Amino acid sequence: MKALLLVIGLIGLGTLGTYFYSNQQASTDNASTNTTKIESTAKEEAPAEVPKTATLRLPEKTNNIWEMKAFELPDTKGDLRTLSDWKGKVIMLNFWASWCAPCQFEIPRFVRYQNTYADKGLQIVGVGLDDANKLKNVERSLEMNYPTMVIAQAEAGPLLEKFGNDQQIVPYTVVINKEGTIVYIHRGGLEDEDFNEFIAPLL
Repeated sequence: MKALLLVIGLIGLGTLGTYFYSNQQASTDNASTNTTKIESTAKEEAPAEVPKTATLRLPEKTNNIWEMKAFELPDTKGDLRTLSDWKGKVIMLNFWASWCAPCQFEIPRFVRYQNTYADKGLQIVGVGLDDANKLKNVERSLEMNYPTMVIAQAEAGPLLEKFGNDQQIVPYTVVINKEGTIVYIHRGGLEDEDFNEFIAPLL
């Protein structure tokens, strides 16, 4: 009888251990779905293993946007744009792609921010790592009210690295204050709490 109870107890512990492992594994898997590496394609999107609210600072030598080598990209209308077009505003530079689900999930919040804070000097600017027509489709479906500059995914690596995104993940947001200083970088989906803490005080 004691032997039987011991066997039953061991089976119970094994089952309980499997349950906790399965739940822990599910939590780990869910935590890695908030960003996407750009080297993945629309058919195979590998999430980057970074926390949603991870932040970092750029090295001092690249900290001022007006001192960096200027870049010029077309927007989805075909007009050439550069960040100096919005000099004097607080710029939220958001790197995204049409195949990136976390990117599209945060865009409605950005639309709301642009509506609410444009009069206070906020300018959101997208950088779409994609085909212009695909980006236009997202712009229409989500009623985006801010411009998106376009660069091919295959050519985006050096630009992402220039802004501190060595891991080449999206979404990725760079905040530039009115003086042109890069003051905040956010990897993954940007939430209202992040905006209220780090961006709203700049306006």
